[in-house]
Amino acid sequence: MPSCDPGPSPACLPAKTFRSYLPRCHRTYSCVHCRAHLAKHDELISKSFQGSHGRAYLFNSVVNVGCGPAEQRLLLTGLHSVADIFCESCKTTLGWKYEQAFETSQKYKEGKYIIEMSHMVKDNGWD
Repeated sequence: MPSCDPGPSPACLPAKTFRSYLPRCHRTYSCVHCRAHLAKHDELISKSFQGSHGRAYLFNSVVNVGCGPAEQRLLLTGLHSVADIFCESCKTTLGWKYEQAFETSQKYKEGKYIIEMSHMVKDNGWD
């Protein structure tokens, strides 16, 4: 079993620093535009979601992501209150956070995050 070496400290990395670095021993998803870490594979809930611009993944938690104001949107699965999320490093809009679901069957999405596949890349140990 590999040790969870977090890698070099942020002070030792060249140019960009991010708020959070995920341990190198975990398979992770990163921003395709700036390579900021976004989520561990362990936080992936579903690969069967549709974003505004194509396929998307649903995550339980994310890092290095900012959140805009919540607004109501009629999505494929009904009315939801969502807030756009963006990469804290390069400011690219990545997807959204489900703030509130108005249908009982959709309540499991509350507090979860959608990231569109076109905005992320797999890092660390995806052999």
